[in-house]
Amino acid sequence: MIRIYNTLGRKLEEFKADGNTVRMYVCGPTVYDYVHIGHGRTFVAFDAISRYLRLRGYNVIRVQNITDIDDKIINKANETGKDWREIVETYSKDYLENLNSLKVKVDLHPRVTSHINEIVDFVQKLIDKGHAYATPSGNVYFDVDTYPAYGELSNTRKEEWNQGEEFLKEKRHPYDFALWKARKPGEPYWDSPWGKGRPGWHIECSTMSTRYLGEQFEIHGGGMDLIFPHHENERAQTESYTGKHWVKYWVHVSFLTINKTKMSKSLGNIIPLNEALKKYGPSVLRYWYLSSHYRSTVDYSEDALEQSKTSLNRLKDALSIVRDILREGPKSYAKDEDVKVQRQIISEIEYFHEAMSNDFDTAKALSHVHNIASIVFLKLSNSRDFMGASIALDAFRQFNEVFAVMDEEFGAIYENVSRIIDSVIEVRNLLRARKMYDLSDQIRSILESNGIKVLDSKDKSTWRFQ
Repeated sequence: MIRIYNTLGRKLEEFKADGNTVRMYVCGPTVYDYVHIGHGRTFVAFDAISRYLRLRGYNVIRVQNITDIDDKIINKANETGKDWREIVETYSKDYLENLNSLKVKVDLHPRVTSHINEIVDFVQKLIDKGHAYATPSGNVYFDVDTYPAYGELSNTRKEEWNQGEEFLKEKRHPYDFALWKARKPGEPYWDSPWGKGRPGWHIECSTMSTRYLGEQFEIHGGGMDLIFPHHENERAQTESYTGKHWVKYWVHVSFLTINKTKMSKSLGNIIPLNEALKKYGPSVLRYWYLSSHYRSTVDYSEDALEQSKTSLNRLKDALSIVRDILREGPKSYAKDEDVKVQRQIISEIEYFHEAMSNDFDTAKALSHVHNIASIVFLKLSNSRDFMGASIALDAFRQFNEVFAVMDEEFGAIYENVSRIIDSVIEVRNLLRARKMYDLSDQIRSILESNGIKVLDSKDKSTWRFQ
């Protein structure tokens, strides 16, 4: 059983999907500046969740939007004297390149400006259902009082519902929020039934998530700073639109600080993600991100990254020993002490899954991977047990399926190990062809006692790890 912490209700719940598919929507960046290491943490946290769900047999569909029209983009264009589309393309490219470097898998990156018609239709339906209202100036607002559950997600009261928007007299209530913004001079615009203008911030995610994932899906998430007002507003307008319970599990990643201080432009302590990647590389950065639980605050410091580099190298050293043992090939039947060590590794694999199944606790899961590394250093390096090394290899493989910090090492290992086992199987095929069945059966027995399943057919044999 997998348990997940749901921000709505603030409790752990059993994770259940409709069938074998998990649909996930994660709020992506507003592309007016370079993405920073705080963004990177959110991207990697949801990547690890996606990867673990896939490891457990789920098919995960992940959508992560790109906000390519917004006040911040327009302001940046005005500040720099550049066209807003140039701003969008510059920073979208930076975002996508960093995502690729971090090995984060996203299935679809919808952009707001490619979905204007759908957004207009969404807003019009909210108006038709009495949840939104247009003003003579051409603005459209969501009427918060028409959604009784407003405030439940963020656990806030009415007096706390400041939207951070300009308060205009045309609003029915000060906490109503904009769905469509009337055009101002010099701003980009699109046609609508209410006049020329552009979408508000919140409506985009409701429109694009329901288009690509349906009116109900499993996971919606982002940084903790998005709970209010962004996700609160998304939930209100979407459930008002559909009349259905929208998202099963709301998941939020906690803050990242710099030497115990919140990142901010005023302090000049924002670290672009591309700079951190150049300095430490994607594997060390991913390791550091995932060495803390996604709901705990993580602090960036040079010492923390250097420690992550050292710890990751320790795991790589253990994997190197496993590779060498496997290259030597099976030698004999496993001894009692070897079997005991094998069981210890299997137990640590089970503990790894227990941790990951408990709200994707990567920090605790990582501790069990290091326990396996200790077993490799203290036991396998001396016993050279092929079966134990095979189990350890599979443990590191499962770890890497989630953490993705040893891809290069695994590429080399599988190539070498496969070549060695292929050679042993070819020798066995020759023995069978010469009807030397006693020797071929002995090889089969040794291979299978060391975790390699031999699959015989009439013409030849193949193999796989058990």
